[in-house]
Amino acid sequence: MTRIFDSILDAIGQTPMVRINAITRGLKATVVAKVETFNPGNSIKDRMAVRMIEDAERAGLLKPGGTIIEGTSGNTGMGLAIAAVVKGYKCIFTTTDKQSKEKIDALKAFGAEVIVCPTNVDPEDSRSYYSVSSRLEREVPNSWKANQYDNLSNSEAHYEQTGPEIWEQTGGNVTHLVVGVGTGGTVSGVGRYLKERNAAIKVWGIDTYGSVFKKYKETGVFDKHEIYPYITEGIGEDFLPKNVDFSVIDHFEKVTDKDAAIMTRRIAREEGIFAGNSAGSAMAGVLQLADQFTERDLVVVIFHDHGSRYLGKMFNDDWMREKGFLEKSGMAARDLVSLKLSGELCSIECNEPVEHAITLMSEHDFSQISVTRDQRLVGSLNEQHLYGELIREPDVKREPVETIMQPAFPFVDVSTPVELLSRMITPQNPAVLVRDFKTDKTFIITRSDVIRVL
Repeated sequence: MTRIFDSILDAIGQTPMVRINAITRGLKATVVAKVETFNPGNSIKDRMAVRMIEDAERAGLLKPGGTIIEGTSGNTGMGLAIAAVVKGYKCIFTTTDKQSKEKIDALKAFGAEVIVCPTNVDPEDSRSYYSVSSRLEREVPNSWKANQYDNLSNSEAHYEQTGPEIWEQTGGNVTHLVVGVGTGGTVSGVGRYLKERNAAIKVWGIDTYGSVFKKYKETGVFDKHEIYPYITEGIGEDFLPKNVDFSVIDHFEKVTDKDAAIMTRRIAREEGIFAGNSAGSAMAGVLQLADQFTERDLVVVIFHDHGSRYLGKMFNDDWMREKGFLEKSGMAARDLVSLKLSGELCSIECNEPVEHAITLMSEHDFSQISVTRDQRLVGSLNEQHLYGELIREPDVKREPVETIMQPAFPFVDVSTPVELLSRMITPQNPAVLVRDFKTDKTFIITRSDVIRVL
């Protein structure tokens, strides 16, 4: 029988379930991937994008000829942009400078306007992509902000669509759901549906280092110490979206940027599935949790989006080497830490006066120092820049540090080769922060530290 869809929106959903074979060899459980790249926009976000639009239309919030506004890492924007083309809306999206160029270019291909905002600022900061999108909603006539983080149509789409598909495709035999958690819509909607069918099903969320989810789930504490810049795209947050239903999620597993990036490449090379960064995080999380599975378990992993959006990042050897994710012989950052050639990170709050920074740097003989806001890293200060500011305006010492601070030092993994660190340290960037995820400590490496081992 011939089946012709009325529009591309009717092609959303009913994505295939594929067994993972090579990567999980030796694992007791059967692992299958729900491959959401088969949606028209190549990601799972198509599902909730259309649902949010249609719910807004029914509520009279989105009117004919209106403008859809959203803060997006790319995939939700793609789903919204496709629906907007079909339904006759305009789109303005805000995103962060962490996102891949491919994602931004893809949004523009559908006629959307894209505004790029800084990553390393608080959500409440007027420059953040959350804040800019909210401002645009107030300023642009006849506009509506989708607000994927707090709009419960997001999780409802997955409760009504994705969850039932998984239940049917596994014949109700699914025992574990493993999902990268960003907005929380997928894990909460699918998890709620599956648990209603079988309360014994385990729902495991994959988090990233630099995100608040895991600690909040385990302690109920929103800890800003957990927040710092990370590379992994699509998962983790520095706030608590309303779509994240922590009561549905049994456990959060954190995966490093490096492990996620390497696994993203392995999925393509070992399984022939061209999936994105969050799929790498999820599969790496499955392997980290290997001892939790039995031969009777059927584990469903969500592959959220397509690898083509990461060609300039995880699938680019130069980028992987630049980040220290490709193994190289020789001394690494962990060696500098173990030899005690680098010290633990010391910082000053951005609202402290500059003279306090001067005192702190003098007492500890620091040539540079990190700057925090509510204990979150937001900037840095080095002695050369500080000296120049004091010569130019001596009274600046009574001003807050944030008035003269410089960009924050970059973060790297403790396995990063010293050869790479030496190229990252420049006159404009005099230090690098090294994160040891196993000890949950951050160290600062300077030019002098590297000189002592080269």
